[in-house]
Amino acid sequence: MNLFRLVVRNTTRRPGRFIFTLLGIVIGMAAFVALLSLGGGMRAEIQRQARAMGATIIVTPSDWCTFDQISIFTGESLPASLQEEVLDQVRSIEGVFAVPYLTQMSAIQNTPVAVIGIDPEPMLAFSSWEIADGQYFSANDQRAVVLGAATAETFGLVPGDTLTFRGETFPVIGVLEPVGNIDDIAAYLPLPVAQVAFDQQGFVSYLGVQVADLDNLDSYISAIYEKANVAVNTNDQLLDAVMAILGSVEVTLQAIAGISLIAAAFGIINTMMTAIYERRREIGILRAIGSKRSDIFKLFLLESSVYGLLGGIFGAVIGVLVSLFAAPTLLAGFDQMMKGATPEASINPATLVLAVAFSILISVVSGIYPAWKAANLTPVEAISYE
Repeated sequence: MNLFRLVVRNTTRRPGRFIFTLLGIVIGMAAFVALLSLGGGMRAEIQRQARAMGATIIVTPSDWCTFDQISIFTGESLPASLQEEVLDQVRSIEGVFAVPYLTQMSAIQNTPVAVIGIDPEPMLAFSSWEIADGQYFSANDQRAVVLGAATAETFGLVPGDTLTFRGETFPVIGVLEPVGNIDDIAAYLPLPVAQVAFDQQGFVSYLGVQVADLDNLDSYISAIYEKANVAVNTNDQLLDAVMAILGSVEVTLQAIAGISLIAAAFGIINTMMTAIYERRREIGILRAIGSKRSDIFKLFLLESSVYGLLGGIFGAVIGVLVSLFAAPTLLAGFDQMMKGATPEASINPATLVLAVAFSILISVVSGIYPAWKAANLTPVEAISYE
């Protein structure tokens, strides 16, 4: 008995049923692969944004919730409840370089934009900014605006234009070189000017801290705790919080894709059970000419695995294409959450191999009962079936 020839003939003898059964697992696997690829891209982008931030330690008010802390990465407006004197206390610690952020929201051309109050000279060193056009702040209380590269490009702004925040007009004096993180999508004011404009005198949102010796990070954190009643998180801790939320979203989406795979599995079972009843006489003849039960079992199991192999391959290819070409649309919400992000699909060859293997596994499991049913037909019962 040539198993391979029988498998090919039996799976293609009814092309319509074969195609529709195959489509079930192709669609489910394509969704699964696309979600894995897009999820990997989102994770890679969040990690890149975190690395580009420059801060080793983030100092926030002690009453901030997790959402407030995560908003540091997303460019949202943040509560200004950290007293400015904390900045002096942290800066008094040897080996610590701290800069303040006052992150508020305003609008340019009726579009929300983050306006961040900064300490101009320390911030320039902290973030390694460079000026692409115009000039940087010449004084710590200069009433002027410096724009991130993406903000200037989006609204077509150049040095010499003016912007209005909270009813006050500020001249645009400079545009920063692109840095590839949320710094690109903000407008910057000197901290004292921003505090007055947004009525937050004496307060900042949080502090970004760099340390001289990363090996002694815990000692720096302890020193900050001793100096002020604040919450202290490392960049990695905040990143873990974001990843935990993203992970729960990914699991939910993958569970939805998994449901379609389960539906496809039942489709395979239904197809194989139908094939058994249609081919009882064929099974009886095979048994009568000497085929063993194990041969019949392998025949039907191989037929079901064909659906998994082809469905996995086609599904993986379609999933990759969807994730590559539809990423800007599918990740539009993520782009809004992680302002300044440019997420792309992350294609991992190992993931594709595992996806195909998973597809085959589902199909094989789906085919076990029909294969067992076929193998247990007696020759007399099968041949006499009308």
